[in-house]
Amino acid sequence: MSAHMAQAYRKGTDTGFQGGKMADNKYKKLMNNTMIFGIGQVFAKIVGFLLVALYTRFMTEKEYSTATLVYNTVNLLVPLVTFSMADAVIRFGMDKTYDKRKVFTSANFALLMGMGVFMLASPLVSLNAHIGKYALLLYIYCYFSCFRQIASQFVRARNMVRLFILDGILTTITQLICNCIFIIGLKMSVTGYILSFIISDGLSLVFLTLMGSLWKYADTKFYDRQLFREMLGFSVWLIPTYMLWWVTSSSDQWFVVSMIGETENGIYAAAYKLPTLLMLVTTMFYQAWQMSSIEERNSKGLGKFYQNVFSAYSSLLFLAAAGLIMLVKPLTFILTSDGSNGTRYYEAYMFTPILIISMVFQCMCQFLSSVYTTTKRSRNSLWTALFAAVPNIIMNFILIKPFGVWGAAAATALSYCACFAVRLWDVRHYIRFYVNIPRLVINSVLLILMTVAVGVHGKLWVMWLIILFILSAVMNFGAVIRTLKRILNRGRKPASAQLPAQK
Repeated sequence: MSAHMAQAYRKGTDTGFQGGKMADNKYKKLMNNTMIFGIGQVFAKIVGFLLVALYTRFMTEKEYSTATLVYNTVNLLVPLVTFSMADAVIRFGMDKTYDKRKVFTSANFALLMGMGVFMLASPLVSLNAHIGKYALLLYIYCYFSCFRQIASQFVRARNMVRLFILDGILTTITQLICNCIFIIGLKMSVTGYILSFIISDGLSLVFLTLMGSLWKYADTKFYDRQLFREMLGFSVWLIPTYMLWWVTSSSDQWFVVSMIGETENGIYAAAYKLPTLLMLVTTMFYQAWQMSSIEERNSKGLGKFYQNVFSAYSSLLFLAAAGLIMLVKPLTFILTSDGSNGTRYYEAYMFTPILIISMVFQCMCQFLSSVYTTTKRSRNSLWTALFAAVPNIIMNFILIKPFGVWGAAAATALSYCACFAVRLWDVRHYIRFYVNIPRLVINSVLLILMTVAVGVHGKLWVMWLIILFILSAVMNFGAVIRTLKRILNRGRKPASAQLPAQK
């Protein structure tokens, strides 16, 4: 990359990196940022599906099971080691009342503390029968992941959106190349899988540091004890929250491994991949939405803003979920091995629809969590997450043994539904906005019926899926269009109204 480009990235740090002057309008800014984040997410998902095909063709179910267990374990450890400071970096870094240098220094100070504690507890990982042999690589992977997360979120907090997106694209490319070299070329299996993450995260950290001039923002002279305590007070409640989300989304794989075996868990892990397509909808939106909700936290129309956006967002989620369920069989056969190499990954299509439903409610729970971030009520994230984690553990114990992978998938879906119901009731105590609950219920029933139809053999299931998808489209497409028109129409007025004041 040229020196001129590097200078341009650094110059755009705190004023926005949107590639041109945008209208001062919250709806337009949200939509523009969503499209920008979408570029990186679309690319990441395309590469992600290539990697799924790679893993299921060059790794056995047992190896893939172990690899996903390592990945999920690191996802659990990162918020513990960082004290969930990534969320504090976004919340405090975007607040103009705080010095960004103090925010970044405080976050890294917390990370160094967490690393010290983790080093004392790290020998416990070596004792695990499934991932113990990869303990050293897991530690290195975890540390690089922690530093990269803090760095990337700080770049985003400074509104360097294009740098954030470019880093994600380069990291994805690096991971793909490393996987091809280590897994296909060198036949390193799980070791190659972990090394790919270590190298891609390490190079990403170097890239962000150089292009974002991060060394200028981290210095002991910027340490502010009062700010550190305030950030820690915000983020510390998110540590158990992330643990509870990990219990809901990932612990079921440990239950499956211990109760019915690693082969079944490999199939279950493969079934999880297609539902992550919904994350293409939610991640690119949520990254933009999180910034908008914080920026607009003091506006009088915040409740209406939430109402309009959630209406379009939930409709789009249900519509995308219905489309995925309708295509679940052909997509599963395309993305996984057909069984000719002795594996059973193709069986994943049976469990995928339930996991798609669980992903819908997980995405809506994530949207509602922005209320807690905006209002600095991170405690509520904790206690509402309990309504997902506790039922999930209980149902895993009850359902997996008699129903196998079906039981694990059902436990996950029901847990997210419970959390969404509680969180929807709670958040409206802090930001009032209307939610069309009957429409949510009807949409959920349609997805359940489509899930049943997938399991029907013969031509009948195709007809049912098409009919149910059409009903879902009728139910949601109009809502998406109406809401988008309302947003765009409302979006034009403030911009024009501000023109006289700009003279």
